[in-house]
Amino acid sequence: MLIGEFTHSIDPKGRITIPSKFREELSEGFVITKGLDNCLFLYPLEEWDKIETKLKNLPMTNKNVRSFVRTFFSGAEDTNIDKQGRVLLPQNLREHALIDKEAVIIGVSTRVEIWSKSSWDDYNLNEGLSYEEMAEKMAELGI
Repeated sequence: MLIGEFTHSIDPKGRITIPSKFREELSEGFVITKGLDNCLFLYPLEEWDKIETKLKNLPMTNKNVRSFVRTFFSGAEDTNIDKQGRVLLPQNLREHALIDKEAVIIGVSTRVEIWSKSSWDDYNLNEGLSYEEMAEKMAELGI
């Protein structure tokens, strides 16, 4: 399971170290793409296959579906972790997530999210709902 929060620096070549806690689950490769909320989504291949299948089954006659699928897949890169535990974050994806020097890597159960440190700090400070309020909203959904 992918859980936890880690802060790492981006090296001059645009690489970031993947936390050792995540490496085994990502060892067979993964896909990285533009995420929501100006972060990057990193999916293990098995999870990527599930999402790809779901997206393929959406109606391409729907303009919103076409737009989302275009953005989601055009930014996607299949990649691996190198021997030093790093992955290259392509320039277009770093720009999407506003990642410059420091990034926060979080595990979100079935995927990893990579945020710029400043965006993650802003998200946690300004999201609007306290943790308790979010828990109440989740209870309304039956969780």
